Amino acid sequence: MEFDAPLWLWSARRTDAWTFVSLPTELADEVLDLVGDNTRGFGSVRVEVTVGGTTWRTSIFPSTDTYVLPVKKAVRRAERLEVGDPVRVRLTLVDF
Repeated sequence: MEFDAPLWLWSARRTDAWTFVSLPTELADEVLDLVGDNTRGFGSVRVEVTVGGTTWRTSIFPSTDTYVLPVKKAVRRAERLEVGDPVRVRLTLVDF
């Protein structure tokens, strides 16, 4: 799955600078159809992600109408990303 989405800062934890991108709702629906009940803690789904030249494994987490993908500081630094920047994401589901 590939998509573009803006990088945003989680307002509940601004001091920790938790940043995310939200999956488009149509992709979130596709993820839900694919994984069904095979989720991990908090409804998370294991994924492999590529942003620019950086690839890593993490989880996406259910939110109100979609899933959110955390983008760690090392990735933001390596790819020179700031809050509000558009991010091109390649995402593959793993271990489900």
